[in-house]
Amino acid sequence: MDKLRALARREQRVTAGCVADAMGTRGYGPFLLVPALLELSPLGGVPGVPTLLAGVVALFAAQMLFGRQQVWMPQWLRRRAVAGGRLPTALDRLQPVTRFLDRHCHRRLSMLTRGPFVRIAAAAVIALACLVPPLELVPFASSVPMLAIALFGLALLVRDGVLMLAAALGSGAAVVAVIRIVG
Repeated sequence: MDKLRALARREQRVTAGCVADAMGTRGYGPFLLVPALLELSPLGGVPGVPTLLAGVVALFAAQMLFGRQQVWMPQWLRRRAVAGGRLPTALDRLQPVTRFLDRHCHRRLSMLTRGPFVRIAAAAVIALACLVPPLELVPFASSVPMLAIALFGLALLVRDGVLMLAAALGSGAAVVAVIRIVG
């Protein structure tokens, strides 16, 4: 948040590319978390939306799997901008959420949020994203794997290995739930 505030003070227009660059390796967290949260909202009940969001998540997870240090996005998306003065307002609205996360999510077992564990998480996220399209046949069933994806995104964002373990357990639970739903 502090990096984004500093960016907003320096620039008249803040692009998506600048935000991704400022986030560095933490940038993958929001790119997994936000689409997963969108799918968990009522938007996830719209046919086709869960599959589209799962595809977006899989593209970002593939970058993680192949070891990219920063999020790659197409130039047309990198150039998308918001006025520098508007970003602090948006960040102010997120402040209660970030305070909650700071209080409850710590750098516990942070070794699980870097190195080979990130690639293992990326592979799990891709596998979970692949479960989404067939689950669209059952209303809101695709939310089960997307919840585990959201946990992976949050774990990477706050660098919390305990959350990473919870996401791994959630992945196993999602697979079991999918087997029960489909089978």
